[in-house]
Amino acid sequence: QVQLVESGGGLVQPGGSLILSCAVSGFALDYVGMSWFRQAPGKEREGVSYISYSSGTTYYTDSVKGRFTVSRDNAKNTVYLRMENLKPEDTAVYYCATDLRGEMLQSRWDLTEEYSYWGQGTQVTVSS
Repeated sequence: QVQLVESGGGLVQPGGSLILSCAVSGFALDYVGMSWFRQAPGKEREGVSYISYSSGTTYYTDSVKGRFTVSRDNAKNTVYLRMENLKPEDTAVYYCATDLRGEMLQSRWDLTEEYSYWGQGTQVTVSS
């Protein structure tokens, strides 16, 4: 069955960096687009980034542009989110998600209802 397992979260000071990983199983990552979402306490889950099956298309929410980079290593069945210059407002549980499609429209990639499969999440806390 489809499984998504996030790792790499933790406590980091403002301005610091983290790399999150999402290890997938139960499907061929080569043909599938993947997304990262986050959810802060008391807030709705929001889309952070998306990468298409070919890595030819990436999307980012405005608040992370220039600081976060999404990538993938299909041979390792893993998707990454490199986060730099972290801010306290980046504090959240981060999730990877997929609907097993290769491409998604820019107008829909950040809608939670588009996704059927979610990981359990990894906590990122940015604090001094």
